[in-house]
Amino acid sequence: MSALAFGLVAALCWGFHDVCARFLSQRTAISSCMFTVLLIGLIFHSVLTLTTSTIEPMPKSAVYLSIGSGIFFVIATFGLYYAFQRGPVRLVSPLIAGYPIISVGWAVFLGDPVSGFQWLAVIIIVAGVSIVAVLSDSSDDDIPPIGLTIVFSIIAAIGFAGTFALGQSASALSDDMPNTLVTRLTAFLFLATILILLKQPIWPNRQSLPWLIAMGLADGIALMCVLSAGALPDAKYASVASSLFGMLTIILAWIFLRERMTKSQWAGCAVAFLGVGYLAV
Repeated sequence: MSALAFGLVAALCWGFHDVCARFLSQRTAISSCMFTVLLIGLIFHSVLTLTTSTIEPMPKSAVYLSIGSGIFFVIATFGLYYAFQRGPVRLVSPLIAGYPIISVGWAVFLGDPVSGFQWLAVIIIVAGVSIVAVLSDSSDDDIPPIGLTIVFSIIAAIGFAGTFALGQSASALSDDMPNTLVTRLTAFLFLATILILLKQPIWPNRQSLPWLIAMGLADGIALMCVLSAGALPDAKYASVASSLFGMLTIILAWIFLRERMTKSQWAGCAVAFLGVGYLAV
């Protein structure tokens, strides 16, 4: 599979994850959702690594990069949840969806060549995702001041870009499965420590557990796909394609939750996939 294909699989998995989170957030504390999803993701990667990979010592540089990736992933998760908690979607989603621009910019800084047309394709993808997200927000409720919301959204975008940049760099130095496991372990321990110190609830109710397990598996597959692309050509495009998750969340909500999709939103989807199609050729 190409890096772009890995990113599309990740986007689909994270889209499913977010659709589930839409209705679970009504009955389960956010802290419990995050704790359970990261725990299931850790178990998933542990089993997969032990059964499919040869356990060999990782270079210290790869370990450090993977640890950094895990910390950034928790930062991104907190930024995303708090940004969406404040809203509105029309402000939050476009800012978070802009993380591919950071990822590609970082790749260019490290010497990876990107043509003008490839830059244009990345911007088109971000624009398409943003159009769909903006048009999905029909809420006219009062919202908190936008300053802090913007800050949380930018933190999430930087967190995702940092997660993928460091994780892919680690995968380029060592086997991707142990690297991803270290990322997962770091993220879980970091999150658990924060939640315990803040005395937040961590155990979900039984009714939500099956869905949280499914979300954890989807999240595990998604993160593994993006980080595993680090050993492939044009690894940065896995991050770009994964940003479609926000758009796919809305499409999956249309399919399964019967939420409305307008013609303008479908046009935004077409624009985003045109950008992906260009990068694929």
